[in-house]
Amino acid sequence: MCGRYSIYESMDHYLQQLSLDLVVINGYDHERINRYNVAPSTRVELIRPGDGGVSVDRVKWGWSPFWAKGKRLDPINARAETVVAGKFFKSLWPGGRALAPANGWFEWIPDPSDPKRKQPYYITAANDEPLYFAALAEVHPGLEPDDRDGFVIITAAADEGLIDIHDRKPLVLTPELAREWIAQDTTAERAEEIVQTGCRPATDFRWYPVSKQVGNVRNQGQELIDEVSISPLE
Repeated sequence: MCGRYSIYESMDHYLQQLSLDLVVINGYDHERINRYNVAPSTRVELIRPGDGGVSVDRVKWGWSPFWAKGKRLDPINARAETVVAGKFFKSLWPGGRALAPANGWFEWIPDPSDPKRKQPYYITAANDEPLYFAALAEVHPGLEPDDRDGFVIITAAADEGLIDIHDRKPLVLTPELAREWIAQDTTAERAEEIVQTGCRPATDFRWYPVSKQVGNVRNQGQELIDEVSISPLE
């Protein structure tokens, strides 16, 4: 999975579609988020379990354990195949489960006529409903952001037609599994099962080419997710 996605509805919309029977225990902005090009290291809305409800926090996309800080860029993704048993994300599993709500994500594929050039594609739900990426997060209480805070999106192997776009995809959960993912009474064993088998299939998505302007993180407009026509000579 490449490192860009969109989240542009209001947080109320994502929470309503999730049908959570839980109280949001902190305040959040009720306006449209309007992020069409979320990039690594930026802060973005995340849904986390909390005492007596759920919490909505703006958390940096990217995370490393304390012993790996500064040795490389903070990873933004964690592979489903290794996240449970691996050392790197040990402190986040399973208590750091969270949801990254989204509307779609971007991938780049080589241009058939020129492998040095890449064409971005946008992948979104076939039914246009919100997406919920399974995530792991570290978030400390307090009014000011903590340098240790961050999150990663879990990724799974792509299937069917999505393989033509990229060999990885975010671990997208149905609303039912998303609720279970952040439920405090979900066991570690059940969470691991969701990681291994819970990803929505390629048939739940549609994808199409979009403007190469998405490659610039300063571009954030809605036009970034509009379909464009491409030709072999483009």
